[in-house]
Amino acid sequence: MGCVSIPYRRLPHQPKLFLRLIDDFSSVANFYAHPPTLEAIKEAAKSLDFPDDRRKQVAAVLRDTNATLGSGEATRRNLQRLEAGAVAIVSGQQVGLFGGPAYAFYKALSAIRIAEELTAEGIDAVPIFWMATEDHDLDEVSHVTFFKSGKLTRFAQSGEVTAGRPVGRVRLGAQVEETVKAANAKLGGTASADVARYLQESYGAEETYGSAFGKLFTRVFAGNGLILLDPLDARLHKIATPIYRKAVEDRDALSEKLLRRGKELEAAGYEAQVKVSAANTLLFHIKDDVRQPIVAKSDGNASGGAAGAFKSGETSWTRDEMLRLVESQPEAFSPNALLRPVLQDYLLPTVAFCAGSSEISYLAQSQVVYQHILGRAPVILPRADFTILDAKGDKILQKYQLCIEAVWAGPQELRRQMEAVSLPRELAEEFDRKKSLVESTLAQLGEDIQKLDVTLAGAVTTAKEKMTFQLEKLREKTGRALDDRAGLIGEHAEFLENLLYPNKTLQSRDLCFLPFLAQCGEEGLNQLKDLAGTANIKEHRIARIS
Repeated sequence: MGCVSIPYRRLPHQPKLFLRLIDDFSSVANFYAHPPTLEAIKEAAKSLDFPDDRRKQVAAVLRDTNATLGSGEATRRNLQRLEAGAVAIVSGQQVGLFGGPAYAFYKALSAIRIAEELTAEGIDAVPIFWMATEDHDLDEVSHVTFFKSGKLTRFAQSGEVTAGRPVGRVRLGAQVEETVKAANAKLGGTASADVARYLQESYGAEETYGSAFGKLFTRVFAGNGLILLDPLDARLHKIATPIYRKAVEDRDALSEKLLRRGKELEAAGYEAQVKVSAANTLLFHIKDDVRQPIVAKSDGNASGGAAGAFKSGETSWTRDEMLRLVESQPEAFSPNALLRPVLQDYLLPTVAFCAGSSEISYLAQSQVVYQHILGRAPVILPRADFTILDAKGDKILQKYQLCIEAVWAGPQELRRQMEAVSLPRELAEEFDRKKSLVESTLAQLGEDIQKLDVTLAGAVTTAKEKMTFQLEKLREKTGRALDDRAGLIGEHAEFLENLLYPNKTLQSRDLCFLPFLAQCGEEGLNQLKDLAGTANIKEHRIARIS
């Protein structure tokens, strides 16, 4: 597998805060607890003081979860290491159909690789993946896109479900079996049979989005010992009761700190990723399998006992009523985006969290919640990111002398560059000769005209620019005419766009990884893992597979 690197700042649509974190940490040090380095992770590991009783309780839950998903010996060993005192390298993602976009797999690879690095440095570490099963945005996880032979195929699950239901509890239904068959038909490569088996073993009618995702990741990463965590487990909610209680008791103080952090980010030239208002809390309430936000009502506050201090849907509580409910039914509460990583790192001995660029932006807000509730925060690291380039895509790029950034520049610029190099060499050379002749003739003519009347200099320049422009347009039209007969430019441009910039989005954010895994197999997966360490966090990788 060949590989080249591109700095993230050359990729389209990268958040400014994310770029500053990796390129100029000192400028954003007020928003993050540590720089994104291996040395910082080692220091965080040395200073971590994690309670043994909580470690054992969580490890017991994780042991059950991973056994249910079909984990192997490597994961069982890592669970033993976790219980014995290993620190955690954590990442996570929503439980999308067939694993969702490719970057979910890259997050897992990042956690695995960085745990290996830290262990090699003498600090025992294990990789843990937080499956975001409590999220209730079904539309975001119920579809996925496969790439094969230049074409995109969208697979989607449909069916009636309760609005607001945590996706980890939504059953897939009988339709998924036909969806699996159709998806397997779109696989190609030496590892197609393995990937098809993973899908068939993971995605059945009785599975949920959460259980199917977990079984798929268990199989894909079987040799790497990845530990999966399902936050819907009621036992984890019970262990996390102190976090929910703190979120209620200190609602006012946390709200004030988050509002202040939003102003600090704005003053520094950044946008707050998660909108926060004075009425926000950090919690959702789950009732009748529906997850709804909890807000602080205007006729009460979290510091007093006024009636109706909090509300979720049609239900209201006083502060004391909510605190009693937290103690008696912690499974009825769920963290929002800003509290979720804090709850995660209360449950786990996390020293590093591998996150995407947008997550890194909102973790600048979560940092004040970390400090208020835990008094510590992990090292925030960019997850590894790849664009997979297959043999045909590589050949097309070479044919038209293109770099991948030409594809990211959009269809108009891509076709312009392709058309410019599609002329026969002799004709292209003739265009170059004629262009040089026109430019030299106009330059000499301009000198003679300016001797006659210096005020005509502008007119000469304008005439030169127009003639040069028209000559380039003629070159493009000629190239287009030559290739349009066979439809090659259009076909090749579509192939590149679908592979490298599908739906005007980076490949890793739109395409499923499984078709690429079917091509590169376990060997290719391990090669990607080797590139997912801390040495490469400032770079996006273009990986070529045959």
